[in-house]
Amino acid sequence: MKKLLLIFALSAVTVGSAQTTQRLTASKMNEYGLIYNLPLTAVDVTVEAQRTVKTPGEFRLYSKKYLNIDPIMEASEEWSVKSVQLSPRGIANQKEGYLVQLKSGSVTFMMLDNNGCPLSVNDENVSAPIAPARPAAIAMQPSILQTPVAAQAVTQEMLQATSTAKKAQLAAAKIYELRQSRNDIISGNADQMPSDGAAMKIALENLEKQEAALTAMFTGTTQTGTTVRTYTTIPDSAATSKVVARISVTEGPVDADDLSGMPIYLNIDIDSKGELPKNEKGEPKKYPKGALAYCVPGQATFTAVLKGNSLASLSAEVAQYDIVFGLDPALFTDKKAPAYVIFDPATGAIRELGTK
Repeated sequence: MKKLLLIFALSAVTVGSAQTTQRLTASKMNEYGLIYNLPLTAVDVTVEAQRTVKTPGEFRLYSKKYLNIDPIMEASEEWSVKSVQLSPRGIANQKEGYLVQLKSGSVTFMMLDNNGCPLSVNDENVSAPIAPARPAAIAMQPSILQTPVAAQAVTQEMLQATSTAKKAQLAAAKIYELRQSRNDIISGNADQMPSDGAAMKIALENLEKQEAALTAMFTGTTQTGTTVRTYTTIPDSAATSKVVARISVTEGPVDADDLSGMPIYLNIDIDSKGELPKNEKGEPKKYPKGALAYCVPGQATFTAVLKGNSLASLSAEVAQYDIVFGLDPALFTDKKAPAYVIFDPATGAIRELGTK
């Protein structure tokens, strides 16, 4: 019977998969039965990684002599983890489907998300969960030596010089000349002053860019960019730690099975497990006949770890550490005061229960 229920539930999800939510109404056509899946709680691990590319300058051997600056001596590329974000999300437990049988003539309805998991019963004012905001990838920009200003900064004498040492000497002289020109404009001592404030701003910016380009020929350049990848893992009761992703020094974020990278672990500490609700006497309640099943979730703490360092932590309810209990279906077909219920889409737990 459980297999048959699961097939029906999957069919319902497929029909509404393009929608944000689906509405299932108890009717004669479905014999007043509503079929659904309770969720499993997945954890999305979003890794924001930064790529850093360092390129030595043409005149690096003369940087200390002319500018007294330590330059980049060798080309390098490396990746590092800039941030990690952990967020829980519900996905359908495809191994089990549930059916709640309602009284004939009922107009009870259930709102489902795209996974076929319940969002509410007898309440339309719900929407599928919104994914948390995640960092945007930042494209690596060209270095100043890859822009037109670098060519503008090179003088004719530098082009005609036959040795790197001579080119470096001329480049350093040009840097000091540009600095002097900038100071003259600022102090008002330039032979040809800009005509107005806007022209002065343009002139100063151009001088600064040329100086930066020439300086980069000595010191080298550093470029950075970021990429963002999200990995999904489903915790289970046996695992206390698992590799969810890796960070490669040459490729950045890679899959967990790509051994070229250092592992990013997700440590799992189960703080508590779901317990059966209790009655006024403190005794566990009995499962109602034909009940509307829901989860009483457990609690866990998740920690993302790289090389022994904690990157992010999350404390969340988890459906996998749950007890499945149920609500009497008669609550939802009462003609005078029908009940409504709102569920947590990540766990299937009750978030709000009341009457219309």
